[in-house]
Formats: sequence, C-alpha cells, structure tokens
Amino acid sequence: MTISDISLSRRSLFAAAGAGALAVAGGVSLIPSPVQAAAPKAGEPLAGALRYKVGDFEVTALLDGYLDVTPEVVVGYEEAEGQRMRDAALIDGNALRIPVNAYLVNTGDRLVLVDAGTSDALGPTMGRLPSALAAAGVTADQIDAVLITHMHPDHLFGAVDGDGNPVFKNAELILPEVDNAFWYDDAAMNGAPEQFKPFFLGARRAAEAYKDKQTLFSGEKEILPGVSAMALPGHTPGHSGYVFDSNGETLVIAGDIIHMTVYQFERPDWGIGFDIDAPTAAETRKKFFDQAASDKLFFAGAHIPFPGMGRVVKNADGYRFVAAGWPYAY
Repeated sequence: MTISDISLSRRSLFAAAGAGALAVAGGVSLIPSPVQAAAPKAGEPLAGALRYKVGDFEVTALLDGYLDVTPEVVVGYEEAEGQRMRDAALIDGNALRIPVNAYLVNTGDRLVLVDAGTSDALGPTMGRLPSALAAAGVTADQIDAVLITHMHPDHLFGAVDGDGNPVFKNAELILPEVDNAFWYDDAAMNGAPEQFKPFFLGARRAAEAYKDKQTLFSGEKEILPGVSAMALPGHTPGHSGYVFDSNGETLVIAGDIIHMTVYQFERPDWGIGFDIDAPTAAETRKKFFDQAASDKLFFAGAHIPFPGMGRVVKNADGYRFVAAGWPYAY
C-alpha cells in the first residue's frame, strides 16, 4: 500500500459527506446517542510508571509524588530573573512544582531500584512509589538491590515502613560511604538547624533497618555488573549518580544534580536551601552539564519533570533540556 492509497482527496471527502447526508435522509442518525453506562471518575491521576530500553536493560521511571518550591529556598535567587523564567514557562505565581522520581532497572539478572521515595515523611503529595511499582507490575519483595543517591528523606525514607521495618525485604541497600558517614556524624547533626535534625535521625533509622544487608561503597567503581558509581558531591557530601551501561548504550541516573529545571538549566549557579555545600553543588552541576552536552549523554534526574529522562544542550548563556520522547518502539 502506498501513501496515495490511503490519502484523502478533496473529491473523496465530498463523496463521504454526500453519503452521510443520504444516510441521514434515510433515517439513520450520525449523531452519537447519549452514553448509557458512564464510568465513575477515578478522582486521581494514573500511577506514574513509564518504561524505556537502554541497551538490554529495561528502565522504568517511577513517580513518588511532588513538592512545591518557592523562591525563599532558592540560593542565589534574583526576582527579576526568576519572574522572567517563570513567565517564559507560563507559570502562574512564584511556586515551582517539582516531582520526586525513582528508577527501576531490570538488568536481566537483577531488579535494581535507584532511590526509594519518601513514604509519609514529607506530606500527602508524596509516598506514591508503591502504587507506581504496582503499575509497573513489580512487588517490593522482587527487588534485589536498592541504590541510594544520597540519604535525604525523599530518596531513602521510603525504604522503611511506619514501624521502621524494611519495605524491600529481599534487597541489599547500597549507600555511598561518604554520605553515610555524614548522616551518622553527631557533630554535624548537632550543628544543623532544628528543622533538619529529623533528616539525620530518619536517615539512620532507614539505614539501620538494613544493617544485615547493607553495602557501603566509595569512589567511582563498578557496584553491580553494568552499574558504576559517579561522584556528584555538593548537594550532600556523598551525593552520587549511577551509570548503567548495556550493549553500547548508557544511562546516568544523576539524583539531585538539578532540582528546579525552570531555573537551573539556564542558571546552574543557583542552588536550593537543602544543598549542604551550595558552591560545590553548583560547580558539580556545571561540570556534569558540560559533560552531558559534549557527550550527548542520556540521563535522568529525580526532580526533572516526570519521567525525568533526556539530554542537555549547551546554549550561549546556559543549558537547555531536551526531554526523552515517548517510547513508541520497544
């Protein structure tokens, strides 16, 4: 069949219209009848789960929920610049809605979860990872390893239930050693603002739940077959990305390399108040964006609009994100 075989000509359109008019004249109505069995409204969005292929690996983006970020927590924020960027993105008001994404990777030998979501630690808009996993057809007990980019609540606290028991009962919890040392540092906890001290206690509680099945790693080395660590310090001291290589294709899951895409692709020097070391975080972000743009690197971010996967392009004064398209072919 050729394109000409299926194209609609002006003549065929008029012929179809004439046939329709004859059908109406003959008593056959072309107006749809009222629906007789309307389904009830769901009342909530579909669970966030979207699957891509990277080489021979299956990568499923999972949405845990969202947070709203206002300028008060943006380090380096300039109102005129911020307003200009929000206007360009057609955002009403001054709050940015950012997702919290996790990623499930089926390597063929293992089911690997990168970050564990939030559970009930940050309010009712979060904690939806279990629904996303269910939508992906996976149970928590099937997961073999949980890789944590850093030990903040929205990445680690979903690894335990309300009683402090492991959610992923058969999984090994894999943590950056430098990050683990920071969150177990009593001096760091005692010197932190009061509102951040629960971060330390919660991180320890989640890590302790896996003390018999826990691995700490240091440096940029292979952790699992086809999976290597990438140091991305600044947001937290041991903040890490994970590089997945399969059959000549690569995906970097870069954690919190960026939080506010409306601002930070254009202004990577801006940070967020949750950065432990804001200057280092900004330096790491620029370095990563330069590498990603130069290598046309496929990467994913925990706070890039869901599914959070794509590439970055260098502009004269900053960077531009090119989101991954819908996975039409598999």
